[in-house]
Amino acid sequence: MNFTRLLTLTAIAVLTVGAWQAFGWPGIALAVGGIVMWVLLHFTRLLTILKKAADRPIGHVASAVMLNAKLKKGVTLMHVIAMTRALGELQTEKDAQPEVYRWTDTGQSSVSCTFVGGKLTEWTLQRPEQVSP
Repeated sequence: MNFTRLLTLTAIAVLTVGAWQAFGWPGIALAVGGIVMWVLLHFTRLLTILKKAADRPIGHVASAVMLNAKLKKGVTLMHVIAMTRALGELQTEKDAQPEVYRWTDTGQSSVSCTFVGGKLTEWTLQRPEQVSP
């Protein structure tokens, strides 16, 4: 379990205990309602991102150069999918770590992204060879 999940679970427990001490059972109901709303907001965002990505070809991006410029270390795969509005083309075996995904544009430039534990660790931009006359 990573630090963020542990911190989230601790915050939920502290919120629930604080609500119990301050308001009793109505406080618990309010805390649970807030937590459910928070989970539903994240779930709705996830579904919206995946619905937009489902309408595009796998591994396609409008501009690989612009994607390369926007990427930052530590962003999640879901964040990259939201930026590209397309699922990446998996380059490694399924469920193998690290995961490598590739997005290619119409000019055959592509960005390969490496994810470890769902977080972006590195990426490379590949451009096609320029044919000189």
